[in-house]
Amino acid sequence: KLHIDRIKKIKIDEMVSLADVEFKVFSQFGEDGIIQFLINNIIIEKRIFVEFGVENYMESNTRFLLFNNNWSGFIMDGSKANMSEVKSRNFYWQHDLTAKEAYITKDNINDLIVNAGISGDIGILSIDIGGNDYWVWKAVNVISPRIVICEWNGVYGPNLSVTIPYDENFSSDSRYRYHYSGLFSGASLKALIQLAESKGYQFVGSNSAGNNAFFVRNDLAGPFENITRKAEYIESKYRDSKDKNGNLNYLSGSDRLKEILDVEVYETNMRKNIVLRELINLKGN
Repeated sequence: KLHIDRIKKIKIDEMVSLADVEFKVFSQFGEDGIIQFLINNIIIEKRIFVEFGVENYMESNTRFLLFNNNWSGFIMDGSKANMSEVKSRNFYWQHDLTAKEAYITKDNINDLIVNAGISGDIGILSIDIGGNDYWVWKAVNVISPRIVICEWNGVYGPNLSVTIPYDENFSSDSRYRYHYSGLFSGASLKALIQLAESKGYQFVGSNSAGNNAFFVRNDLAGPFENITRKAEYIESKYRDSKDKNGNLNYLSGSDRLKEILDVEVYETNMRKNIVLRELINLKGN
């Protein structure tokens, strides 16, 4: 409550970045504070969220929103055990929350949302599936969230607009099968920003950990103009890469990108798959 009171007093024009409002209760990093800041500066008519890739929901972007603000929500995860655990918790009957076991693809995402009784204008969409995030968000067309949160992969750096080629079988649990390092996953920030713009959203910034990007629908983004101008790529500090023997090798910075130069990515402007090394040489990055 003290953190929220502090956030309410912050003047947007004096903010440097979303890091100014971060705090963590149930989120992985400071997303709880960023969400509180955004919803306190946007009129939300339908206090509904959709979040998928939540695992057992103990650590998520919307749990504090459920507890503190009493929003209604729909969460999904591919694990039956995870969703059963959520349903066994007291908060499941204490709040208006629906949990569904579902393996999400670009082809079923809209049906999953509509079948949950959700459509049109809602408060928040949060995407964290560790692989096809770009493709699934691109496919979503049955809801118009006022705020979108999407995980991104900082390994690709600030200049590449790339994502993994769509593969229905790719998930965060399988990333080490696609490349031994585990570094090949998701989409670059630049790719997500361009996708957001095509869908009518403005990038307002990332968490300071450099893995979750926040977007506000254009018709509501006016108050955030100051921080939007300053919003930029933030290099993540994750060092969870593995060597060919499956041992952690703690790569950081540009060494992470060098490790996956032989993978094939999808370049969103060229609209084709290309080996990462060839793309970097082509662009001179």
